[in-house]
Amino acid sequence: MTGQKIDGVLVANSVKDRTRAAVAELKKEGIEPCLATVLVGDDPASASYVSSKQRDCSEVGIATKDHRLPKDFSQKELEALIGLLNDDSSVHGILVQLPLPEQIDEFSTISKISPLKDVDGLTPYNMGLLASGRALLKPCTPSGIMELLDFYKIDVSGKHVVIINRSNLVGKPLYYLLLEKNATVTTCHSKTRDLGSFCRTADVVITAVGNRAKFTLSGDMIKEGAIVIDVGTSRLEGRLAGDADYEAIIKKASYATPVPGGVGPMTRAMLLKNTVTAASISKGIGKYS
Repeated sequence: MTGQKIDGVLVANSVKDRTRAAVAELKKEGIEPCLATVLVGDDPASASYVSSKQRDCSEVGIATKDHRLPKDFSQKELEALIGLLNDDSSVHGILVQLPLPEQIDEFSTISKISPLKDVDGLTPYNMGLLASGRALLKPCTPSGIMELLDFYKIDVSGKHVVIINRSNLVGKPLYYLLLEKNATVTTCHSKTRDLGSFCRTADVVITAVGNRAKFTLSGDMIKEGAIVIDVGTSRLEGRLAGDADYEAIIKKASYATPVPGGVGPMTRAMLLKNTVTAASISKGIGKYS
């Protein structure tokens, strides 16, 4: 069998279309959604990510405020800036680009962002709401994965889903989102023994290791008809690659995401959706609970 490619570009464009329409409606109400981006340091990859997110915002009509700070910026200065952005009524979303320089405490920094403007969904408050099934602002990559599953009408209720990741960005929030959909979820990680035995029992495998030098999800690690969502990105022989051996996986899976063109575009699209949600919440149009 040959499985169906899950086209993240196609689904991301559908999210952008809906977001663009929502932005137009908000502007009729006198609300101009605005995302503030904060980049500390001059890491080329991080700078490129921020620029691409700003271009995405421009495409759908979201305004941006760009804050590019020197790499020796202090914790105190950064938290003061976040406080100003929290108090700025023209700013609806705050994105602090990760990773941060070593002198900056990531948890403390993220914790200072207002939960109402937390478009990455990573503040302790919003993570708690997520665990309770009540969050409106959810981490972008996990919510993007759920959007892909919904678009392709993949019902995970009662299915065994294996997540190979336990990070705050992907694995942990995804666990709760899948539980909300009544999946049976197993979280695997670097200390899991006999990882293949877990994967071969799974109806859905979601992998987010991001290091092909150390890990590859091979065709013999999944069962016939499994669904594979590949979140990992790394360089393999000079080219962008995911965790999965896609050519081998797609011959055995019923659905699979490629890299590039799978989950990546969804992460960026869900940031736009979250920014519009935050703008709606700030003006009392959406209910935050």
